[in-house]
Amino acid sequence: MPHEVWARAGLPTDLLTALLARWSEPHRRYHTPHHLDHVLRAVDTLAHHATTPDLVRLAACYHDAVYQGRPDDEEASARLAEADLTPHLPAPDVAEVTRLIRLTNGHHVAQDDPNGAVLCDADLRILSSPPSTYTEYTHAVRAEYAYVPDDQFRVGRARVLESLLALPSLYRTPEARADWEPRARHNLTTELAALSA
Repeated sequence: MPHEVWARAGLPTDLLTALLARWSEPHRRYHTPHHLDHVLRAVDTLAHHATTPDLVRLAACYHDAVYQGRPDDEEASARLAEADLTPHLPAPDVAEVTRLIRLTNGHHVAQDDPNGAVLCDADLRILSSPPSTYTEYTHAVRAEYAYVPDDQFRVGRARVLESLLALPSLYRTPEARADWEPRARHNLTTELAALSA
């Protein structure tokens, strides 16, 4: 699917090759090309809500391009997108792509931000997976943080889950709220209880 995004944007294929190489780095277990494809499919499902869906798709392509499991990953991903896209796209488009990437750090979206709503909903789509898929996701995330001791990981992961559960709604678009929210909240609550046990 990223190839279709690239073709529509008229971007050089060498940029896509380098980008996909990042998504395929050996230390990744969840933030892989599979996650990228999953997010792009979710963007397609919700694209009718976006004002510029192709820019949302470009942001999706870059949103975890830099992934080291650090708090500045989104910022580094946004800067990479800016460097890659500035020679090829109008400045306002680049600014929108980088703004959207930064939103995926925390997923705090304003009410009047349809592009942000679509990207963040798509990025969090995994939370509403069936229980077996959600369990695979949590194992993959834990594997990406294998260097973190169990007790520290539990504390950090619990903070992430609590911050998500504290949001008024995990999802902003109507279909995502209706179709994904109940199962996502159940999955998050179940995981949080297991971490606290």
